[in-house]
Amino acid sequence: MDLDVAQVRAFVRAAEELHFGRAAGTLAISQQALSKRIARLETLLGTALFRRAGGGVHLTEAGRRFLRPARQTVAAADAAVAAALGKDRPLRVDVWGHLYAPMRTLAQVAGRAGELVPGHGRDLPSVTAALMHGDIDAAFGRVHPPLHAQLTHRLVRLEPVDAVLSTDHPLAAESALRPEQLRGSVLWSPGALDRLDFLHQFAERFGIRDRAASVNLGLVHFLGEVAQAPDRFSLLPADVPLPELPGLRSVPLVDPTPLYAWSLLWRNGNEHPGLDGLVAACAGEAGRSRWLEYDPAHDWLPEPPTSRH
Repeated sequence: MDLDVAQVRAFVRAAEELHFGRAAGTLAISQQALSKRIARLETLLGTALFRRAGGGVHLTEAGRRFLRPARQTVAAADAAVAAALGKDRPLRVDVWGHLYAPMRTLAQVAGRAGELVPGHGRDLPSVTAALMHGDIDAAFGRVHPPLHAQLTHRLVRLEPVDAVLSTDHPLAAESALRPEQLRGSVLWSPGALDRLDFLHQFAERFGIRDRAASVNLGLVHFLGEVAQAPDRFSLLPADVPLPELPGLRSVPLVDPTPLYAWSLLWRNGNEHPGLDGLVAACAGEAGRSRWLEYDPAHDWLPEPPTSRH
């Protein structure tokens, strides 16, 4: 039995989206064309791969069994085309969490990881979708549960976080602060807090009840809003350089020190040769620069630090 890769690819995208219209959009074909490809594949296999009910689609038992080898078939076909053309394409790496400047870390390893093409995702869900669609090979940012079962992540860096305050804030003169000292202040976040997992968990853990959201128009605009109000604060990794704004101060947090976890994320089964190089470069730099130091007696993480999930 000879499989048509275009039909298999249509099945994989539809299985990932569970929506024929969205799947067709990712392939730049019409929904009708996608439906025909899947119907021909089902005819060839002699079994239904999807069950259509209630305006949606679901995988049948046969579809669930077929999905993993189907993904491998598509990946192998893409690798075969690249080999025939005699060139390896660059590793496509998206980053997210832009307010916290993820490129600072990625830039320190990029030169040792082969040819990279960086891109920009909005957030973890959008980057996850790009990985599952095969639009990118890897991603770099803060990973938090729940995470798709077909994805793997490796912890790269644990970065201490400072409190950023107006110089008129009552605590601005302190040389260091405990997180609990911020309970009387307003946590200023660059967007809805329920979409910013690290800030949300910090507020819950340390009893920060007063919270307000801004619009993410970049670091300078966001910190300018913090500088203008003596009751506000936000959090920023300690190594992120502060913009030259009047009335702004960064104060280290201690007892415990919050750590922001940066991770690499990729889809299981991705065999791009540059992926191993990027993982190895990150591990090497983490060892040299002591990026993964963690002491539970003095540090705080929303989740325990693990290298893989």
